Amino acid sequence: MTSVDDLRLAVRLTARRLATYALAGLGDDVCRLDIERYIADPYPLYESIRAKGPVYRSRTGYSAVTSHALCAKVLRDPGFGVQRVSTSQGPIDDTYRPLADAFLGLDPPDHTRLRRLAAPAFRPKLMQGYRARVYALAHRLLDEAQRRASTDGGFDLVADFAAPLPIAIICDLLGIRDADADRLARWGKVIGQSLDGIRSVAFAHELRAASAELTAMFAELIERRRRQPGEDVVSMLIAAEADGRLTVRELVATCQLLLIAGFETTVNLIGNATRLLLAHPRQWSLLREDPDLAVGVVEETLRYEPPVQLTERVSHAEVDLAGRRLPADSMVLVLIAAANRDPEVFPAADRFDITRERGVEHLTFSSGIHYCLGAPLARMEGEIALRVLAERMPRLRLSGPVGLRRSLTLRGPWRMPVAA
Repeated sequence: MTSVDDLRLAVRLTARRLATYALAGLGDDVCRLDIERYIADPYPLYESIRAKGPVYRSRTGYSAVTSHALCAKVLRDPGFGVQRVSTSQGPIDDTYRPLADAFLGLDPPDHTRLRRLAAPAFRPKLMQGYRARVYALAHRLLDEAQRRASTDGGFDLVADFAAPLPIAIICDLLGIRDADADRLARWGKVIGQSLDGIRSVAFAHELRAASAELTAMFAELIERRRRQPGEDVVSMLIAAEADGRLTVRELVATCQLLLIAGFETTVNLIGNATRLLLAHPRQWSLLREDPDLAVGVVEETLRYEPPVQLTERVSHAEVDLAGRRLPADSMVLVLIAAANRDPEVFPAADRFDITRERGVEHLTFSSGIHYCLGAPLARMEGEIALRVLAERMPRLRLSGPVGLRRSLTLRGPWRMPVAA
């Protein structure tokens, strides 16, 4: 980006931010979602939006839905998609959407074609074959954390455990050898933050740099796998590209998506679960007494404090949504975290209860054609991480303030000092 582009971007961002604050001050709850003091604890705001009717209309042109039924409907309805018909092009478009060519950001038929190519690598039965590896890695990471704690008095649960565990596993699946977990975590944090949009010129440069580094890493890996194919996901996708089933650009974008999505959600899941357990001593005690409850911890955390708080959909044609007529190309904010606390579906929805009976499934992994491919892997990694943590460190406690992401879309700690 040139200095002129930087200046134009700065003007646009400033104007957008001023408009957001102005509309928030006038009572627009969708704009309030993007204000930092609401990001810190968005749940009361979700309830405010819920109380104003099934479809909340923002002055921004967005509509927001909070009920489990309506959120599920929008996610499953083929009349809604992820791509707008009228898309403006500009100098920051590629920066704004670093994974634009990946199937997560595409509608059928391209979405169907690319997802079908990646899906075999994430079959639940195949994921179960990784259980022993995840167990061994969890124990090794906690061995290292205990050694660090013996000299430093504690360790960082995110940096030393919650992040390196899923990063190592997804790298193994993709065939990335000797991965730098800290560097990948940094890329994931930056690209994940971009889901909220560009906040500053500095962030635009940071995002572009992270995207370029990630692209370069996969370009090198792809060339290596062309010469020496393996049994990893990248080699499988290269074979599909050689058969003409996807382009080189789509190949790189799919690899990037599988990597970032393959660990970002799980890092936040493990971090959120641990933070909630330590904040609810009775629940932590229940898990310590019965580590088999780790499955319940995972599901309740995904419901109560979902790593992905919301997503967007766009109407492909004029549509009736709970009695409100939306024209084609209308943007709908699907408030997943609000749907997961819908009192019509989940009794005592605002209570964190790891023994909660499983009934209607939460929407954290989305629904419909965009249901998360990596859900079985994330669930399995979260279960094992929490089980091993409870067994190995029953006296775990916070030793300092938790640093939470300042993100509208993703929720989880980026720092969690603990002692055991």
